[in-house]
Amino acid sequence: MNYFKKFGALFLASALSVSMLSACGGDGAANDAGAGEEASGTPTISIVFKTTANEYTQYMMAGAQKAAEEYGVTVDMKGASSETAYDEQQNMIETDLNSGKYDAMIIAPLQGDMVSTLVNGTSMPIFAIDTDFDAEEKISFIGIGQADAAASGGEAAVEAAKAAGWTEIKAAYIAGVQGDSTAEARKTGFQEGIEAAGGTFLVDEIQYADAVADKAANCMEAIMQNHPEGIAVICCHNDDCAMAAARTAEGNPAYEDTIFVGFDGNISAAQSILEGGETMTVAQSGYDQGYRAVETVFRYLNGEEVESFIDCGTQVIDKDSAQAYLDELEKQMDGKLEF
Repeated sequence: MNYFKKFGALFLASALSVSMLSACGGDGAANDAGAGEEASGTPTISIVFKTTANEYTQYMMAGAQKAAEEYGVTVDMKGASSETAYDEQQNMIETDLNSGKYDAMIIAPLQGDMVSTLVNGTSMPIFAIDTDFDAEEKISFIGIGQADAAASGGEAAVEAAKAAGWTEIKAAYIAGVQGDSTAEARKTGFQEGIEAAGGTFLVDEIQYADAVADKAANCMEAIMQNHPEGIAVICCHNDDCAMAAARTAEGNPAYEDTIFVGFDGNISAAQSILEGGETMTVAQSGYDQGYRAVETVFRYLNGEEVESFIDCGTQVIDKDSAQAYLDELEKQMDGKLEF
């Protein structure tokens, strides 16, 4: 992961400055739309992420960068220092809304209600990415159905637990930020998936980790203390938490066959799955979300109709599909990630 941190820092340094002016001859949808040919002037887009301090955001940024190059736009990307740095994100959004520099804004909200209030009455086209929020000013949401995606992971985890020999399938949950709409949707989805597949979701064993690994490790310690007999499934808000939980339980015989399921589908998660750490992940493509968000803004600014929900889809990745998935991620990142 040392290289990834270096790559992320370099990527941010370039992305936070005005970047990605015109490119011709892009492939795929860019050519179909005649990217860079129909645009009048160079649109400038502000993208405010939840945080730039995690791996998943780097994939969204890479996808946005690629689309900016192909569609001939300028993107200015930024994010808070953590998923609980609400004031930081609020200041970023307020600054960009009032700067007069941008033709449109893409926001991944830390607090949906806060963002709805901030954009109220603005004439700037507003788009949501990763996490939706309610606002009349919002044109489109580019992301996934969080609850349905988590439910698919819960169902797959129960089936994997059965295959691993568990007869009593209970599931604990290591959650994200309490009250966050994405965290709550994933929690609801995992519970629905676990129960639909015949498992028991332990509603009294929900540990909030603020979506970070060190707190997830503490949560896992608490779960093992509360359940020394072992638990069949540990569902986690994201891959960082799932990997941390698996590392924490390593060496505990009661948790030797526990299924650790994460969410996002990062490169590090795919490697962990191949190495026997995290068991599976509900993979959404951050790269595709970033790409399609910029593409959607470009199309809208050029007078095209766009859908109110751009569904980027998910898939459950396990040991049988992790290598092919890893290869695809590394291809998307142009082979720049090394571990």
